[in-house]
Amino acid sequence: MCELNAILIKGDERKTVMESVTKMVVEGDSIQLYGLLGEKEIIEGSIKEVDFSKGETIILGK
Repeated sequence: MCELNAILIKGDERKTVMESVTKMVVEGDSIQLYGLLGEKEIIEGSIKEVDFSKGETIILGK
């Protein structure tokens, strides 16, 4: 299975908001992240990059 770490960037701050993300749903300006164990996180922002080789997705926060 392929999981990603979700990294939120706001200004100069870079923060891991969720590890082992298995699903991302984009609705308008929000991104719903779902984790391997069923956890859910909603982030306001936009996806800048998804890098499977690094196992991460970069989200630009608002």
